[in-house]
Amino acid sequence: MAERLPHEKGFHVSWDQLHRDARALAWRLDGKGPGDGAWRAIVGITRGGMVPAAIVARELNIRVIDTISVKGYNHQTQSDPVVIKAPQDDLMGDGGEGILVVDDLVDSGRTLELVRKLYPKAHFATVYAKPKGRLQVDTFITEVSQDTWIFFPWDMALQYVQPYRGTD
Repeated sequence: MAERLPHEKGFHVSWDQLHRDARALAWRLDGKGPGDGAWRAIVGITRGGMVPAAIVARELNIRVIDTISVKGYNHQTQSDPVVIKAPQDDLMGDGGEGILVVDDLVDSGRTLELVRKLYPKAHFATVYAKPKGRLQVDTFITEVSQDTWIFFPWDMALQYVQPYRGTD
C-alpha cells in the first residue's frame, strides 16, 4: 500500500459532533475555576477556538469573551506561531488567573506554549488533543493520534470521498 499523506488519515468532525464535544468540555470545566469555581472570562484562540469558546461560554453562562489571534499554520504547513492580536490587557490581569483559554485542538503544542508563556496562570482547554501537545493543555475531551489530520466542519463541503481501501 502506498504511503499516506498526513491529511489522508482524516478524522472528520461534523457540526453536531463538535457541538457535543464542546458541551462535554464545558461540563468538565464547570466549577473548576479558581476561588469560587467560576471563570472570570473566556479567551478563544482564533480562529479554530472561536466556535468551541462560544459553546463553552453559553454552557457556563460566561458573558466576558475575548480572543487571541495566533498564526501558526500556512495552509496545511506549520510555521512558528506569532500573536497577531492579543486580548485586552486589563482583562488578562496578572498572568491570566481565572481566565479560561479555549482552542479547538492542541497539535504540536507550539501555539499553546506561546500563549501559556504570556498567561501562565490561565487554564488551557481544547476539544481535541494530540500526544505531542498534551502537556500544554490542562483539560481536553478527545485524544487523536499525532498522524491524524482533523477536518473541522468549517473546513469541509459536502462531496464524495473515496473509500479508505480505494475502489475496485
